[in-house]
Amino acid sequence: MFRWLLLLIIIVPALEIGVLVWAGNWIGPWWVILLIISTGVIGAWLAKQQGLETIRNIQLSMQRGQMPQDVLLDGACILVGGAFLLTPGFITDTLGFILLIPGSRAPIKLFLRRLITKMMEKGSITIYRR
Repeated sequence: MFRWLLLLIIIVPALEIGVLVWAGNWIGPWWVILLIISTGVIGAWLAKQQGLETIRNIQLSMQRGQMPQDVLLDGACILVGGAFLLTPGFITDTLGFILLIPGSRAPIKLFLRRLITKMMEKGSITIYRR
């Protein structure tokens, strides 16, 4: 896991710099700056809207006496997506918007659910229920 994280910490910023330089040469530096600022503002607004909706859904699930499993995965995706949108760059912005838009989150949540199930079967993680 540490190797993958180290690889991401090195590769993603290098790719972002390359894409930003390429875009700056193609459309101009001021347009790139404007795009970075606008995706940050739009992303922050979208993260706030989706986050508030997720909190309401968690509250409704809890009032019904249900465990908000799927909604918690939504919240995790929104949190990571918001963090990606705060990072300047087009690659992380694209990933952030994918995580924030409800329709595109479905396959990611399915993958996460399967990953968590496999980790529970291996004994890598333990979930305690009361």
